[in-house]
Order: sequence, then C-alpha cells, then structure tokens
Amino acid sequence: QVQLVESGGGLVQAGGSLRLSCANSGTIFDINTMGWYRQAPGKQREMVAAITSAGTTNYADSVKGRFTISRDNAKTTVYLQMNSLKPEDTGNYYCNIVAVRPWRVYWGQGTQVTVSS
Repeated sequence: QVQLVESGGGLVQAGGSLRLSCANSGTIFDINTMGWYRQAPGKQREMVAAITSAGTTNYADSVKGRFTISRDNAKTTVYLQMNSLKPEDTGNYYCNIVAVRPWRVYWGQGTQVTVSS
C-alpha cells in the first residue's frame, strides 16, 4: 500500500524558511517524476517544483531562486527547501509521484504552509 506522508509545514514570517518532506511508505516502480504542488484558497492547484528520475528539476517561475527540490537516492523521500518565503506562498502543499508502466499518479494528503506578512 503506497502512502505519501508530507511533513514540515507550518506558520512562518515572510522572509523565513521551511523544509517540506514527503515520505513514501510503499513501493513504487518506474518513478518518472516526484514533485510538489500547492493550492491556495480559491485557486487551482499549481505545480511548484518537480524532479525527474534523471535528476532534472523544474520550477514554477514564482519560486525560482527561492525553492529547491531534492530527493534521496532510493526515491523514497522528496524534499522542498523553501527560502525567502512570501505571503503569496501560503497554501496547502501536496507531494506528487508519477509512475510509468503502469501510468499512475500518487498524491499525499497535503501540509499547510502559512506565511505571515
């Protein structure tokens, strides 16, 4: 049974930092990408950062230079280091894993990040 569990969210002042973690408790074969999405109240869920199986990273323009995604070599945990946080970074952050053969998308339950001004 695959379960993605996020942690590390919380309340932080603008300019502060948080580190999110997402641990996979099961076994997922043929991982294509691991990533983080976020959803602010009244807005659609958006991609924040992603890392491919080859290690290539991709970031939303709004977080480039401030956020860093990484993962462990076993691809069981993905991290999101968030620096220089802004109030507009506030939202529920979800971990995402996309596997191929068969194609399947896994989601975590989300962790809340609140940045105060």
